[in-house]
Amino acid sequence: MKIRVQFYAQLRDLIGMRELDVDLAEGATVHDLLEKVYAQQPALRPYDKSILIGAAVEFVDLNYKLKPGDEIAIMPPVQGG
Repeated sequence: MKIRVQFYAQLRDLIGMRELDVDLAEGATVHDLLEKVYAQQPALRPYDKSILIGAAVEFVDLNYKLKPGDEIAIMPPVQGG
């Protein structure tokens, strides 16, 4: 199945791209997706413990089971001042 991953803020700037299409097996989780993304974009791996993952309009965890056509947002934690 094809999953579109969108990158935001400094993560987008870090890798120089707004989105990436990733092919995964049926039943894959966000964890599986991230492993593929990190393999293609290793500069993102250091942010693994702090990124937020969104699917549609809600935040999800690493065990979220992906569905064909999902659009996943990967973003840094929100900081305020």
